[in-house]
Amino acid sequence: MSQTKTSRKKKIAVFIGGRSPEHDVSVVSGLQVFQAIDRARFDPFVVYIAPGGEWLVGDNLNARNNFIPDSEARKSLTEVTLDVRAGRGGALIPLKGGLFGAPKPIEFDVAIPAFHGLFGEDGQIQGAFELANTPYTGMRTKASSLLMDKATTKLALKALDIPYLPYAVLRRPDSGYLIAEEEIDAHLKPLGYPCILKPSHLGSSIGVAKVKNAAEARACLPAIFEYDTAAIAEPFVQNLVEYNVAVSKVTGKITTSAIERPKTSQELLDFKEKYLAGGGTKGGTKGGTKSASAGSSEGMLSLTREINPELSAETEGNIREWAGRLFAALDGSGAPRIDFIGNKKTGEVWLNEVNPCPGSFGYFLWEAAKEPLLFTELLSALIDEAIKENAAMTLPRDPVPEGARLLKRKG
Repeated sequence: MSQTKTSRKKKIAVFIGGRSPEHDVSVVSGLQVFQAIDRARFDPFVVYIAPGGEWLVGDNLNARNNFIPDSEARKSLTEVTLDVRAGRGGALIPLKGGLFGAPKPIEFDVAIPAFHGLFGEDGQIQGAFELANTPYTGMRTKASSLLMDKATTKLALKALDIPYLPYAVLRRPDSGYLIAEEEIDAHLKPLGYPCILKPSHLGSSIGVAKVKNAAEARACLPAIFEYDTAAIAEPFVQNLVEYNVAVSKVTGKITTSAIERPKTSQELLDFKEKYLAGGGTKGGTKGGTKSASAGSSEGMLSLTREINPELSAETEGNIREWAGRLFAALDGSGAPRIDFIGNKKTGEVWLNEVNPCPGSFGYFLWEAAKEPLLFTELLSALIDEAIKENAAMTLPRDPVPEGARLLKRKG
């Protein structure tokens, strides 16, 4: 018996990859999402954006061992582009016609952008979906754009009276990647050496470096400027400890997840240790049920971490309250992860940065929360939220009020 329009499974497009230094991490996250979606309610498919910008669809994109598809593999894939006409739902238009005329659009109900970093997590793809009136999961354009800029995030924290580390911004020169040591020193010396340099718009610990003087900073900046227009510097925190917590309103109210404390033998958690390290998670199940995506990543989910570490009531309360305060102020949606940094000896804690789309969607934090959500349940809630957010923002087909119309309407 055929399904009615109201009872059919909603088509979910999971967008992965992208034109970002974090392309590979996005593929891992996106395939975890694809695998964990509830097939009883939804019919998912993968949309892969290659490093060169091509949008591709095809069944071969469902498995990690098929990435990155070479020229031979691409023969079985279809290149598409987003239909930005403001319909109801989304559509992808194949760029090559069929044998019998115009290609048939590939329609979908909700987009799940599983991008990390530039051109995907920073509000750009979100703006495209809003232009197309397409429901999408995660943070809206405004919040995504603001929070992916670490320096702009600091301004929001200042306005909200949330503690943050002092900082300085070094911008990429108009020509080349080198800045005079005197100029660097003028920015960094007030922070005190050593200090931390990192890209202002990237995540996944890419490009992070500890520098002891202006000469070391000058040597590190070209690697940052190759991928980002700005570097942000902060004081190096002694007795370093990190705390991460996710926040969402998919349960009907603003709720925070379990808190994690990443463990590392290094002073800085670099990309390789973050995504390729051994170890395991604690508290990644609900009711003894294994997560739908457990074991699907070799490194992202095997980072040694402590879930729900023992914290003072004041520290835990501050982390949760500050995370919720920032989320609420930005009309938050989705399930961003908010990262804090602290001095474990003095007990000081500062909000460090925000990941609008965290790796693996931070599902293990929700599975270990006070009111646990399995990955599949989290994704279903995010999809439902996407539909609700889209409905709230949808304008009439003719968005010009009658009193503002200067042109004659025909038909």
